[in-house]
Amino acid sequence: MKIIAYDFGTGGVKASLYNKNCQTQAKSFIKYPTYYPQSNLHEQKPSDWWNGVIESTKLLLKKSATLPEEISCIALSGHSCVSVPLDKNLKPLFETVPIWSDTRAVTEVNDFFQNVDEEYWYTRTGNGFPPACYYLFKLMWLKKHHPEQYSQIYKVAGSKDYINLMLTGSLCTDYSYASSSGAYDLKLKQMAPEFIEAAGIRGDIFPEIVPSHTIVGTLTKEAAQLTGLHEGVQVACGGVDNACMAMGAVGSAEGMIYTSLGSSSWIPVNSSEPILDFKTKPYVFAHIDSNMFSSAYSIFAGGSSLEWAKDMLCKDLKGDDIYEQISAMVDKVPIGAGGILFNPSLAGGTSQDKSTNIRGTFVGLHLGTTREEMMRATMEGVALNLKSSLELIKRRVNLENHILFCGGGSKSSVWMQMFADIFNLNITKSNIDQDAASLGAAAICMRGMGIWSDYSLVPSLHKKEQEFIPIAENNAKYNKIYDIFRHLCDVAADLGDYMSHK
Repeated sequence: MKIIAYDFGTGGVKASLYNKNCQTQAKSFIKYPTYYPQSNLHEQKPSDWWNGVIESTKLLLKKSATLPEEISCIALSGHSCVSVPLDKNLKPLFETVPIWSDTRAVTEVNDFFQNVDEEYWYTRTGNGFPPACYYLFKLMWLKKHHPEQYSQIYKVAGSKDYINLMLTGSLCTDYSYASSSGAYDLKLKQMAPEFIEAAGIRGDIFPEIVPSHTIVGTLTKEAAQLTGLHEGVQVACGGVDNACMAMGAVGSAEGMIYTSLGSSSWIPVNSSEPILDFKTKPYVFAHIDSNMFSSAYSIFAGGSSLEWAKDMLCKDLKGDDIYEQISAMVDKVPIGAGGILFNPSLAGGTSQDKSTNIRGTFVGLHLGTTREEMMRATMEGVALNLKSSLELIKRRVNLENHILFCGGGSKSSVWMQMFADIFNLNITKSNIDQDAASLGAAAICMRGMGIWSDYSLVPSLHKKEQEFIPIAENNAKYNKIYDIFRHLCDVAADLGDYMSHK
């Protein structure tokens, strides 16, 4: 018995093979593009997701020499805040759809809050991203700008729910993904008719909501042929990426906390009650475990800021170890990057910023500035920005002196030491590394097949690989830099507001 977990991210889909003990056997990855027609329009093609599943599955089976009949169940972790409009034949009405970071619906958000009190909406939904990120408002935008296609909508599907549809022919969603809609009531565990009505959206287009571990069907003959699997494979409903990563990182126990250092980066905590604060707006997702919530603060461009800097400044670097080369060059630059500061708001501001109009910024550049200093400033900027998230979490949770890091960024020992010095916490890296969301999806399979009765075994699958201890002298230096960094962020937010009105 083996299972496959799929992790949909902004940059591509990863397929991971697990054995009956939920241990990783093999992995494959297929990239897909994001399209940026304008600065606030971020789109992807559902066909690219589906092709990614097909290709990553074939590659995974080939690499691991796994027979199709060995696979018993699959589940997906899907990137959030996406809705794929489908016609009556359950075919996409658009070639591309807005992803989570798309904020085109600013006018629609303003229209909505003319009729709905924003604080009331937030405390019901826990939707602490800038509201335009949530797909209720993107559907409002669609209705206004493409009324003919909107009138043809039969149902809308989340990212992973669209793939489940392609796999099984069945359409539904789970509670965690529904909580990324902009219209889901966290406490009542259902879509809120008053918010749907206020948005002017038809309520019948939203799919049925079921627990994440629900088996929604088995592979169709066509899906089996395309993927190389067999028709008997069960498909669990799966969950939203934030919730799957929370499950894979720390399970579902109360008070557990970690840091995700991926394309976007966040610091969440598990709790039996959602953590809500209208002033600082932590964002909340329903957890994979139906009795829990995952509440977090984030930055939208964490690892993607480093990727952008790599692409802009390090085009001459070659090989499969470019990030290792960058870490080595950064390690030679003193703390503070020669006075260069970087604000990583390349994907816009979160609700924790002074303004969502804030954009990425380098300051302190001079004729002697080196790219090594700029690369260090980039890594420091991401860590300093996440420290702001940590400080907000600390107001709500009694932290221990250590924190687990997951995501691709955790592979860099240089960056992990930097985080330890900036956070003044012991940083732990485990064997799960950047596979937390995949492990969360795999755990859903284990529960869906009845092998597990709950998710209590997840933490035992983590084995500590490295621990990074803060250096007091470094922490003292970073504390001074942090004060300047916070001032930079406020100034950049003010400048963003000024520029947006010009």
